[in-house]
Amino acid sequence: MENKVWDVAIVGGGLAGYIAANYLAKSNISVVLIEKGKEVGGRARTNNIKGLYFNLGPHALYKKGEAKLILEDLGINLEGKTPKLNGSFVDGKHEFDAPFTPLKLITTKHFNWKERLEFIKILMEIKKTDTNKVKDLTFKQWLEQRINSNNVRSFIVVLGRLATYCHTPEKVSANVIINHLKLVMGGVKYLDGGWQSMIDQLHNKAIASGVSVKKQRNVIKITPNDNDLFQLKLSNDQVILSNEVICTTSPHELNRMLNKRYTEVSEHFHPVCGATLDVALSRLPNANKLLALGLHEPLYYSVHSTFAKLSDHEDGVVLHVFRYFHPDEKIESKQIKLELEQFLDRIQPGWRKYEIASRCLPHLVVNQRVPQIGDEKNLSYIETDIDRLYIAGDWTSSDLILSEAAVSSGKRAAEEILRFRKGEDRIGN
Repeated sequence: MENKVWDVAIVGGGLAGYIAANYLAKSNISVVLIEKGKEVGGRARTNNIKGLYFNLGPHALYKKGEAKLILEDLGINLEGKTPKLNGSFVDGKHEFDAPFTPLKLITTKHFNWKERLEFIKILMEIKKTDTNKVKDLTFKQWLEQRINSNNVRSFIVVLGRLATYCHTPEKVSANVIINHLKLVMGGVKYLDGGWQSMIDQLHNKAIASGVSVKKQRNVIKITPNDNDLFQLKLSNDQVILSNEVICTTSPHELNRMLNKRYTEVSEHFHPVCGATLDVALSRLPNANKLLALGLHEPLYYSVHSTFAKLSDHEDGVVLHVFRYFHPDEKIESKQIKLELEQFLDRIQPGWRKYEIASRCLPHLVVNQRVPQIGDEKNLSYIETDIDRLYIAGDWTSSDLILSEAAVSSGKRAAEEILRFRKGEDRIGN
């Protein structure tokens, strides 16, 4: 057992953990961050393969989101560009321009004039919607109440899927999907060097501020002891002591570490999943095809290297093909890989002639919680009912998911600890 008692132990070295660590360290709080993997970063890691940078599937940062503001507040440089609104929808064997610009909306043959007006109307309504008033509706229910055209409804479902990776409009909360649609409308940015550039900066700042980072240490159990401290037992039998704990793991891992204290919560939450085919090419067979979305198939294709530096070489194209999963879907890895490759064949015929590297991740957890109606009942506070044990991560916000939830909850957990140390009351999530 370590003799040192840390002020705060953070379990998990992803975005939420590093955000919390940096804010606490700025206030002279002693912090130990424990990561089970060989590398830090969680799902924000980027792999360098033959001098090309592969995120774990497609990643984009909202330009008008809270995460960007928090990262900039910590002094993180977010270099990269905004992708252009040029793309296409794929419907079976047919492909047509996506109505993402006024010109494309006017010229598209997929909408009649009545549908064009309804499409504009619903986009304007999304921007103005008070999401607190739609918490009792699924995204599908909300769409059915507001859109007459099945055609237009299908388009908005695709945009909701693009914004959140959620392929279950009949289950997901309208509140969360609309919040993310608003953010998407504000634009996104692809980051130079991949998201690892962000993680590296957070890690270096944390180390410089005195945070101790322990990699390849799996927390087996978290228990309060008789001295009003937390004991964190690690897989190597080491025990770490701390006054407070922030757990940024999945709800199921949290439940395991707390000896099934959170069984009800962890059984209620299920992850958002998908599959990615990440590809590096020496050149694109069709240089104009940068974005394509399946209209009735849950598929996505996008070239990210056009808008972010993702190669150590002058040439080199990095693109992602993604398949969104329904929570009830049974997945067969070989079939999914074939489906991804066939979609890329359709968009970029002959791409294999220019292949530098590729990898398929057939079952990727994108977010630890499919956001559903009523989730806020289990997520009202960032502090658990165990005193001084806090949660953070992409699943812990009732209104947001993905990096927005991870980053904002990491900051909020740090603020709660600082507030507690000042003797102030806790605030809601």
